[in-house]
Amino acid sequence: QVQLVESGGGLVQAGGSLRLSCAASGGTFSSYAMGWFRQAPGKEREFAAAISWSGGNTLYADSAKGRFTISRDNAKNTVYLQMNSLKPEDTAVYYCAAVWTLTDTVVVEYDYWGQGTQVTVSS
Repeated sequence: QVQLVESGGGLVQAGGSLRLSCAASGGTFSSYAMGWFRQAPGKEREFAAAISWSGGNTLYADSAKGRFTISRDNAKNTVYLQMNSLKPEDTAVYYCAAVWTLTDTVVVEYDYWGQGTQVTVSS
């Protein structure tokens, strides 16, 4: 069983940056593909970014491309989401997710979820 705890959310002005962190415990972190999702008020949860267990493969939603960067530090059991050029439409609860994968690949379906961290971007 993997436990995930997100941090780093907050209030930022449009054009600003935030770095989200997700600390994992309870599993072999380097065997898990990781992802970030977000859910805005009144909307369904949507995929933002994913990374394979080595960090060598990444995938981004169109809305995140060029602005968000997902990375991981397997020595620290942590995955990050660097968000730049933030827009008011990025306002959402951001969730970290994990899934064990046999190969070093990115995925969009996950088994384990964190509780989320709120990101609010003011105009």
